[in-house]
Amino acid sequence: MKNNLKYILFGVMVASQLFAQVQSSDRRYVRIGSLQSHFSAYGSERGWNSSYYEGMKWPADYPYQDNSVIKRAWIGINDFTDAKGKYWEKYATYLAADYVGDGIYPVVLNQTAKFKPTTVIVDGNSLYDLYLNDIDDYDNTIVSDRVITNVVNTHMGLTVSRTVYAFSQQYHENYFIKVFTYTNNGNVDYDDDIELTTPIKGLRIGWGTRYSASREGAINIGDGTSWGKHFWVTKRGENYAAHQNDVIDESNPIVDWIRCGFGWAGQSEINGFNNIGGPERTVDGRLTAIQHVGSAILHVDKSATDKTDDPNQPLTLGWHAGDTYSSLGNLQDVTPMLQVYNMLSGNPSKGLGGIGRFDEINLGTPGTTDYLLNSVDPYTVHGDGGGTNIWVNYGPFDLAHGESVTIVEVEAVAGLDRVEAERIGKDWLDATGSETFNLPDGSTTTNKDVYKNSWVYTGKDSIMQTFGRAKRNFDSGYEIPKVPEPPALFEVKSQGDKINLTWQASASESESNFKGYKIYRAIGKSDTTYQEIYTAPVGEYEYNDTSASRGFSYYYYIVSLTDGSKNTSGATNPTGELISSRFYTKTTQPAFLRRKPGPSLEAIRVVPNPFNIRARELQFTGEPDKIMFLDIPGYCTIKIFTERGDLIEEINHDNGSGDETWNSVTSSRQVVTSGVYIAVFTTPEGERAIRKFVIIR
Repeated sequence: MKNNLKYILFGVMVASQLFAQVQSSDRRYVRIGSLQSHFSAYGSERGWNSSYYEGMKWPADYPYQDNSVIKRAWIGINDFTDAKGKYWEKYATYLAADYVGDGIYPVVLNQTAKFKPTTVIVDGNSLYDLYLNDIDDYDNTIVSDRVITNVVNTHMGLTVSRTVYAFSQQYHENYFIKVFTYTNNGNVDYDDDIELTTPIKGLRIGWGTRYSASREGAINIGDGTSWGKHFWVTKRGENYAAHQNDVIDESNPIVDWIRCGFGWAGQSEINGFNNIGGPERTVDGRLTAIQHVGSAILHVDKSATDKTDDPNQPLTLGWHAGDTYSSLGNLQDVTPMLQVYNMLSGNPSKGLGGIGRFDEINLGTPGTTDYLLNSVDPYTVHGDGGGTNIWVNYGPFDLAHGESVTIVEVEAVAGLDRVEAERIGKDWLDATGSETFNLPDGSTTTNKDVYKNSWVYTGKDSIMQTFGRAKRNFDSGYEIPKVPEPPALFEVKSQGDKINLTWQASASESESNFKGYKIYRAIGKSDTTYQEIYTAPVGEYEYNDTSASRGFSYYYYIVSLTDGSKNTSGATNPTGELISSRFYTKTTQPAFLRRKPGPSLEAIRVVPNPFNIRARELQFTGEPDKIMFLDIPGYCTIKIFTERGDLIEEINHDNGSGDETWNSVTSSRQVVTSGVYIAVFTTPEGERAIRKFVIIR
């Protein structure tokens, strides 16, 4: 009942606002949890940004974690007379950028935040001002940290209203709940005029969604196919009707009856090794394709007048070849309309699709050695180089003028965490054939591929657990235990004998379950694992990091935490302490110990000297190509020459400290080769010092 009330309130909100044209290129980014993505004005998403496929980043702590490729969304109806009086046996539209202004008309796209994001400052530079452009409004009464509101009118007089809920609580930060409401309001364009008042008959809604799982994984699988060419698809929930009223809680958090489709990166036929998990074979073996990504269905109205969940929906849930689908062309021809409506009715284009478990049909029984080691490339099954889509269709629905139906889905990504991906990948890479490996079920194996793949495939349980948590959240009316707000300000200052961290009180300090703050630190780079270094009680707002060492870069974040006293039931997530999201406060600019300027030019040192690539990880943690110039004047110009006198880099040192860094890259963005190099230091007064140093690569 709580959820149905939310649909009604949202419908009232949409009906009461004045529509205005929204550009097809407009998008809003959500960057508050481990899953981060953008949402487009036209009601669906295409990941391509002219350089790479962007979106659905998980885990968002690290680069190249994009999983989104494209969601193709169609709507079809039958027995339709358009606003110009033309009759169509079947009529359809496609929610895509190419059809904006000709079939679909985006009129609302905005993001509402529960509170203003933390101001993060490192050495005087404000880091998160850019993210303020993501937010249009603030409302501390919304049920989630962020709400995306998106409204698109269509030429058939059906308005699509999409509300996206994003959460930052640590057990609910890797999914988005999406509420789609389809209303027959008769508006066929951008303005507020109502052109049609006739019923909508046989409404069918469907999409094919393709993921890459992931951008980094595609690089390491090795054929550059970041559009998801090797994507496997599976499904669950065939017996949903028998479990519709079952309760999920922490005593039984993973169930297989939830209606869902998801997938992961499979084997590429070009590889002579087992590439499941996308191991970095030339570096440290880290698994880079650990993501399992997809969507689950949380609710489907039985009809416009019956808002209870229909266990017989969706009509279709399965797989479809990625680039094999019916095109609508210019929206003027009858034949494409018939073909799209047929596809939305559960008939795959050219027969390249189905409602079975695509992976099990072609790989065998999950958990068996055959399944774990099967080298089938999924795209070769259907021959479509575009990969494999998750295919979902709903309907048919009939809507009188003013009536609506609502569908609720959750989109999520889950899998192994970074530490496990590093450990398991290294074990696999270093294996000599004599090792015994521990498997997730407690048994052992001597086969390194069985070991690696068994752990990668625990992502299936991970994403099913995520879908279960999202369902518990939705069923509760979004009443998951709330996390405290982060501090309003977090400032980091590099100093001579310490790194100084200060923060302002969280707005949640007045709540009875507020416990204090925790500070985490990473060394060398921001996209790595962080270690907790300090816990501060309520009322303490400063910490001096005196354990920092010279020459190293440091990154921090701070979280607020509760004592767990209001998170005890286990109804929606594990019990215990809750913390604010690290993404509100993570620093992306380094802080470091600033030593005083050198007492004289004679004191200048180059460290390490020589620089040896074989010792790169022992020199500056996380910064393998870093060279430092120490005890230099507070203000000077540093010119770096090759031994034969070619100028390759010039650094303007102007921060008043005695330290400067160089990442072994020339001004033309080339990594330097082995050789002898010369650094010339010149002060504003014209004094000069010269140092030679050696690089061995």
